[in-house]
Amino acid sequence: MSIKVSVVVPVFNEEDVLPLFEDRLRPVLDALGIPYEVLAVDDGSRDATPAVLEGMRFRWPELRVVRLRRNSGHQNALTAGLHRARGEYVVSIDVDLQDPPEVIAEMLRLAEAEGLDVVHGVRADRSSDTPFKRWTAGAYYRLVRRVVGANVPADAGDFRMLSRRAVDALIGLPEHGPVYRLLVPWLGLPSGEVTYARQPRAAGRSKYPLAKMMRLALDSITGFSAAPLRLATWLGCAGIALCVLLGLGVLAAYWWGDVVPGWSSMLVVLVFLGALQLLCLGLLGEYVARIFTTLQGRPAYVVAFDSEMLATR
Repeated sequence: MSIKVSVVVPVFNEEDVLPLFEDRLRPVLDALGIPYEVLAVDDGSRDATPAVLEGMRFRWPELRVVRLRRNSGHQNALTAGLHRARGEYVVSIDVDLQDPPEVIAEMLRLAEAEGLDVVHGVRADRSSDTPFKRWTAGAYYRLVRRVVGANVPADAGDFRMLSRRAVDALIGLPEHGPVYRLLVPWLGLPSGEVTYARQPRAAGRSKYPLAKMMRLALDSITGFSAAPLRLATWLGCAGIALCVLLGLGVLAAYWWGDVVPGWSSMLVVLVFLGALQLLCLGLLGEYVARIFTTLQGRPAYVVAFDSEMLATR
């Protein structure tokens, strides 16, 4: 029997929340009355997550466990799930239950009724997040919409439904280190939105601390825009213009005979120019690093175990 809906769930050190996730997701999918599968991609968990997933798999026949050999990151774990999903529609959702599984039924109805290839889950209410989280998330979406384009839905993370055509298009892209919240809108496929209230994390701790959020923002910008390189050019031009003005000021002071030892001003100028050069080199280095990683040709993830392969033996 062909599978109608595949649900891809990246998992990393989530032993506490997995039973709660099963209690919420399974009734929703069973109520749809259609063939489905759930792909739990274990991204190299180091706690009891593998054991919990094995227990879930024996009592939930539709659950399929894919285990990666090492922690490859949320987006790469999502890639592993997308590459193995067999459903006519594929839903990606996090396991922390901040994105309610009950919305999946609404996504499916909208996709089928309007013939959509993409249905984004958009967070209309983020009151459950901390003020700092709301501020940083708002700054991220404002930045990427300004740099990448306004086609990126505001407050849409990785909770979405994709048609088989959309999934095949993503798989066919030679993308290394994808950021799906930007890559999916880039496809330009017919899309819609379903809004929901973001809920508090059901259990455990967030796997996206500030450092990872900053890394995501940097990957989003360098992977989809050359604006930082142009920023380096404009900063260089501004530095040159400032040096010219300072030079003119020095000449005017010399002409009027108002010359005093100015080691402090010279130090400020040197520090400013040095910082400007380091900033430009850093921006260039980010792009060179992406080129280097792509040329290496190493896989973004390595699968150690797939329960589907065991079932077919």
